Amino acid sequence: MNIRSTLRPILLSLALGAAAAATSAGTEPPTLAPAGAHAETATLDAVPEARIPDTALVRDAAAATRDAEGELVFQHSVRVYYWAALAGSRKGLAFDPELLFVAAMFHDYGLTASYADSHLRYEVDGANAARDFLRSHGRPEADARAVWLAIALHTTNGISRHVDPLAQLLAEGANMDLVGAGFGDFTAAQRQAVEAAHPRPPRFPDDFLQALYDNLKHRPETTQGTGLADVLAFKDPAFRRRDFAGLMRQSPWTGAN
Repeated sequence: MNIRSTLRPILLSLALGAAAAATSAGTEPPTLAPAGAHAETATLDAVPEARIPDTALVRDAAAATRDAEGELVFQHSVRVYYWAALAGSRKGLAFDPELLFVAAMFHDYGLTASYADSHLRYEVDGANAARDFLRSHGRPEADARAVWLAIALHTTNGISRHVDPLAQLLAEGANMDLVGAGFGDFTAAQRQAVEAAHPRPPRFPDDFLQALYDNLKHRPETTQGTGLADVLAFKDPAFRRRDFAGLMRQSPWTGAN
């Protein structure tokens, strides 16, 4: 185990402890709006069914992830929450908005610099961090497990919707923000409200693809079987996707007695 791997849980614990201390001390909770923007609450009055709960858990989740993720990923994560919550409300699904917010905040946490040496799937790194966060806040193990699964599966299309509403909605929210999946299912007023409060940068697709590549190029093997392999193939002409048919045809069983 290298030093970075050893320090990772310690650094996360310190960050969580600092966030909890700030909340208990009565300091100003972190805003979710982009730097220099007006508070988002007025703009988002148009989507009250997706309002973010004003709780210590929510404030601590935002505080624990924002600096590490940077504004590009953090604002994406906030939008993912809104798309997911709006989808859940439209479909009449029962979900815990606090847990959905934590899942959204941590779903791309595995892309942060803390995991520059990790060779786990980045989804698993984020899921582990979210689970540690919830445990540190005394949430039931069932909650931690539900959030872990939602994050770990959010890039595996076709699975999340069969797990539970939390996993389904996180995956749908991420796909809406990245590729516009389900775009027409949201009203123009909903889309305008979310985008006005948490605007998508003009270069969002290119910048986000670069962020993915920068944090996954050292572990290309973990992208196989997901759309993340497409990112590496787009950025690196030398990258080759795994050929499952070839693996079967060339396995040790071929020609074995």
